[in-house]
Amino acid sequence: MTSEALYYLIIGILILDYLADTLLEYLNARRFGNPPPEEVADLYNREAYEKTQSYNRANYRFGFAASTASLLATLGFLVFGGFGWLDTLAISISQDPIGQALVFFGLLFLGGELIGLPFSWYRTFVIEERFGFNKQTVALFWADKLKGWALAMILGGGLLALVMVFYRWAGPGFWIYAWLLIGVFTVLTNLLYSRVFVPLFNRQEPLEDGPLKDRIHEYARRVGFELKKIFVIDGSRRSTKANAYFSGFGTQKRVTLYDTLIGDLDEEEVVAVLAHEVGHYKRNHILFNLAASLALTGLTLYILSLFINHPGLSLAIGVDRPSFHAALLSFALLYSPISEITGLAMNFISRKFEFQADAFARETYAAEPLVTSLKKLSENHLSNLTPHPAYVFVRYSHPPLAERIRKLQQEDRKE
Repeated sequence: MTSEALYYLIIGILILDYLADTLLEYLNARRFGNPPPEEVADLYNREAYEKTQSYNRANYRFGFAASTASLLATLGFLVFGGFGWLDTLAISISQDPIGQALVFFGLLFLGGELIGLPFSWYRTFVIEERFGFNKQTVALFWADKLKGWALAMILGGGLLALVMVFYRWAGPGFWIYAWLLIGVFTVLTNLLYSRVFVPLFNRQEPLEDGPLKDRIHEYARRVGFELKKIFVIDGSRRSTKANAYFSGFGTQKRVTLYDTLIGDLDEEEVVAVLAHEVGHYKRNHILFNLAASLALTGLTLYILSLFINHPGLSLAIGVDRPSFHAALLSFALLYSPISEITGLAMNFISRKFEFQADAFARETYAAEPLVTSLKKLSENHLSNLTPHPAYVFVRYSHPPLAERIRKLQQEDRKE
């Protein structure tokens, strides 16, 4: 395929992806005014439900504006030779191909972040503020941004440099070494996430001794789940929204509870949420997701190795000389439809896993506290109770709230 054909193919992919996303968002938005399903009809009074609809409409309008701006910026950069100009600038700064790649992607990353900065600010200090979610100060917003940018450039730049070293050394077989590198990085990130990365942004303290800690340990012992490390994170510094997550493997696993979660739910409900997360471990969902992610990464890198030396990839984005970094960017744009398909499959599996984790919590603890916790979290997040089925199929990694409650209650009545 010629570089000109690839150029128009990239433009077509960008536009079709935008149109598909816009259609999905539109279909979903049309259902905002629908009455909630029976399973969650008692969740909001009239005034609260109108607030939920207003919040979802505000996010819909914001998402449309942000995605339109992103498309126009990308198309403008592509059509008016922005990538070629950036490549020329990278050459003027460094004569080494690895240095050129780091400059090219570093400036591209910073440019994208700067374009997105007004949207990030608006979401945080206008939409989230208006609906009572935001607790973040301006100073904390900028601190998070600067630390996030530094972390992304250090880790992303380091990985890119090593991949290019493998490319120089191993030629077309570089993908195997790059795959091993990314696999090790993924595992280490999971192991070190709570101990190395989280402290850069949040404070974590061990859960204080008391009834909640006793309940959690009692449940963990009963289901044969070794759990020694339970931490509370200061999520309330940024938002009123609640969350909880597991990290690490084996003896290094730990559970982290947001302070907002402890504030929003009673002790029985917190344990029910924990039981759901334990279900993911007991049903080997964590290992499956890790293996699937590594397999998809390997497949992507292998396909990249087949095309990375095609000069048309670089020329297609307006770079007048073949290079690894230009071909990599062009490949990423062309590969996005395949990523969408694999994303659909992973979301489908993830929704199945959520039902299985719910079932585990019901079987080993109880259905009712999980149902009430899900309702409270949805209410506090002003979640959309009437998503469009197509939107759920494409975007949701978790089943809609009404479906989860219906499944839990049906299975509970059978016993």
